[in-house]
Amino acid sequence: MTIRRATDNSKALDAFMTTKFQIDAMLARLTALSDDHFNTHPDEVNWGDVGTLNHYASLMREITNSAFKEGEHAD
Repeated sequence: MTIRRATDNSKALDAFMTTKFQIDAMLARLTALSDDHFNTHPDEVNWGDVGTLNHYASLMREITNSAFKEGEHAD
């Protein structure tokens, strides 16, 4: 008979929670930046701003596709 010991995952949990808090802080900063129209006044928007915002959206799409198993990450 094999006896299994309970695994102490407290270090993994600490690392997980640290990273989760970092992600939460980044999301809060991005939300605030979005609420401020990414520091761009509507009368001053140019194609460079569009390109920058498309780049941000592309990076976020990669993350959400991975997290929700969509796009190229779909099963």
